[in-house]
Amino acid sequence: MQLAAEPSLDRLYSSHNHWLKAVVYRRVGCTETAADLVQDVFIRLLCKDSIPAMDEPRAYLARIAHGLMVDYQRRQALERAWLERLSMLPEDEMPSPEEHMQIVESLARIDALLDGLKPRVSRVFLLSRLEGLSYPAIARQLDVSLSTVEKDMAQALRHCYHVLMG
Repeated sequence: MQLAAEPSLDRLYSSHNHWLKAVVYRRVGCTETAADLVQDVFIRLLCKDSIPAMDEPRAYLARIAHGLMVDYQRRQALERAWLERLSMLPEDEMPSPEEHMQIVESLARIDALLDGLKPRVSRVFLLSRLEGLSYPAIARQLDVSLSTVEKDMAQALRHCYHVLMG
């Protein structure tokens, strides 16, 4: 059995760029977004110390692209939710475009931080930290015991600590 040779980034790009753009486009439905995400795939490869040898380069590239698309779609969902909330604010309380982008960036970081938690644990954290609800109010809203809210919050905080501290 022959081992796969280590591919060059140039060869990977020229051989698979158009194919990968088509794959990503089918998922996101926008040529510009697809081009940006594919560019990010190759930037990730460029930032690696070396490109691993691979038998199936398209599968490898598609796996990287899939992770980037998941991140993109998650960010889009967060931004839509934020815009929906924003539309309820009076005109004079609207954030500036710079503040808006900072808020969206912060929401994306929080979402990434909470990735991997069970939905209820994540919800407890968000209700407490972002919406400022008390533990008893969260328990009533989610129809769970106060003890469950406390345990979920402790789990969320431990998770955040481990993610942030490595």
